[in-house]
Amino acid sequence: MKSLARIGTVLTVWVFLDGFARAAEPPTELARSAQQLAATTCSICHGTGGRNTSPAFPNLAAQTAPYLQAQLQAFRDQTRADPDALAYMWGMASQLSNETIAAIAAYYSTQAPAPGKSGDAKLITAGKQIFQQGVAAQAIAACGSCHGPLAQGAGIFPRLAGQHSAYLVKQMLVIQNALRVAPVMHGVIKDLSLAQMLEVANYLETLGP
Repeated sequence: MKSLARIGTVLTVWVFLDGFARAAEPPTELARSAQQLAATTCSICHGTGGRNTSPAFPNLAAQTAPYLQAQLQAFRDQTRADPDALAYMWGMASQLSNETIAAIAAYYSTQAPAPGKSGDAKLITAGKQIFQQGVAAQAIAACGSCHGPLAQGAGIFPRLAGQHSAYLVKQMLVIQNALRVAPVMHGVIKDLSLAQMLEVANYLETLGP
């Protein structure tokens, strides 16, 4: 009897979790609409499948869904106010519903990531050390403690691997200068020099899938 009770409990939990997982997935029609929107509108700047060649716009492929969802909502609600947000994304996101935002985020999170690029070996080596170990003398924590050991991202902490180095430096500067609200990140990089930003960004750009 105890064994049957345990089996019954396991089945109940499995049904609950399966239902929760299904509820978390965008409806098929909404998922198709999000994919079409990504292919026809978002791809103009972000490239096919969220992989692009212009450092002015970030790669979105394989980005974490919670991060994408939070940023799209911030664009729509005009709470992310860095210059590029005002110039591009406020208008683009203004009419998106929460459901559409979730579906777009889910779509991009499943796309194959952008490949890494080669770069200046000296910058890459220095950047890898900052990313993995931080800078003790400046009380700067290791980037990997939030973004993952391979910069793959985790939850609301974005994937940085394979991102354009110029875009990463630009975002670090706007956060450092409080043009973009990111309290955790601001505290981490407030004393990071431009040279150190370039080192970290060059390392991150080399990281592939």
